[in-house]
Amino acid sequence: MKSQEVVVSEPSGQPALSEEELKRAYNAFKKRLKVTRLDQESRLGASRPMTAGKKADDISINPPSEFPREVWKELARLGRIKDSGGGFYKMP
Repeated sequence: MKSQEVVVSEPSGQPALSEEELKRAYNAFKKRLKVTRLDQESRLGASRPMTAGKKADDISINPPSEFPREVWKELARLGRIKDSGGGFYKMP
């Protein structure tokens, strides 16, 4: 079965992004966020035993550099991720 490719139109004349590319970028973002969150949670309680294992909420990360900036802007426009400013993004 042939997969159907949806193209996101760009009014500025820039190349259009495929739905497949957006999906791959979003999955890469989620993986990086998960690793970053686990890393932050393991550090939160390092100096105080009472805070060990505390959840790291509201983490903003630099998205993976394998994808162009336009991909992250489009995902933010679609509401899948949220722009935190300065090139950082987080989950909505």
